[in-house]
Amino acid sequence: MNLAIFNPEHDLCLAKGRVHYVPPRSAVDFARRDAGLMKALYPDALCTSVYAIDKSQVASLNSQLSEVVAWGWDAVVKHQLLKCGVNEPLLPTDSEIDTIRELQHRTTILPLQEGCCAVASVAEIEMLLHERSDWVLKAPWSGAGRGIRWVHGRLTSIDRDWIVKTVVSQRCVVAEPRRDVVADAALEYLNGRFMGYSLFRTGSGVYKENIMWTDSHIEAAFADTDLLEVRKRVERWLAATVWPRYRGPLGIDLMVCQGGAVHVAEMNVRHTMGMVAHRQIELRNERL
Repeated sequence: MNLAIFNPEHDLCLAKGRVHYVPPRSAVDFARRDAGLMKALYPDALCTSVYAIDKSQVASLNSQLSEVVAWGWDAVVKHQLLKCGVNEPLLPTDSEIDTIRELQHRTTILPLQEGCCAVASVAEIEMLLHERSDWVLKAPWSGAGRGIRWVHGRLTSIDRDWIVKTVVSQRCVVAEPRRDVVADAALEYLNGRFMGYSLFRTGSGVYKENIMWTDSHIEAAFADTDLLEVRKRVERWLAATVWPRYRGPLGIDLMVCQGGAVHVAEMNVRHTMGMVAHRQIELRNERL
């Protein structure tokens, strides 16, 4: 039997970097309510959250467990599973979790992001604003729309305070030119293998929903863009940089912009809603 843990608070846990971090109630409620999402990816597993299992339940399962998977691995979920009594050999090592956290730092993917850069001071960002008026500033570890600021023309005092605080806690801020995005897509991978595309909608940097299109539909819709060339470039980079250090689920978010340019937005070293949607599409087609 496999145990599949849904922990949508994963990105927040990576950002905090503390074993004893307590996620917000909204994230806990989401994990409890929607753990069934993991069924699309692991149909034969017991799908739950760490907030819905107890030691007695785990004790009865331990002898039957062959694998434990999580939406995303971090020190918090590992610590919680150990407290619940899950056998440690079934969980990633601390070193493997450290690798995931470092790969998730937004500076890792900068070689794929034309025009983006890491900055370590307010003065550097002000210099960028002299060259271009619109930027998106991102904390290197963040998710779910948090840790992102849009700046235009000049920095406010709140922007300045946020930059200083982020540099102190996360080493830098990543600056990305604001682009005319017409669609959000992603490349989905598992254990070094391309699993397919996903297409989704966002609002103010926050994921809203997936669009249930097949891979062939997505490729046809974006035939006049740089999608295939960007995918080739991404896969060469992953083969050289990421796959030698990590095996597991991974998504590369893309921005399809006016004129057909496709830009890499970010990398998620975990499962994604795009993977869930892609598998649901496959299951739907299998039933037809």
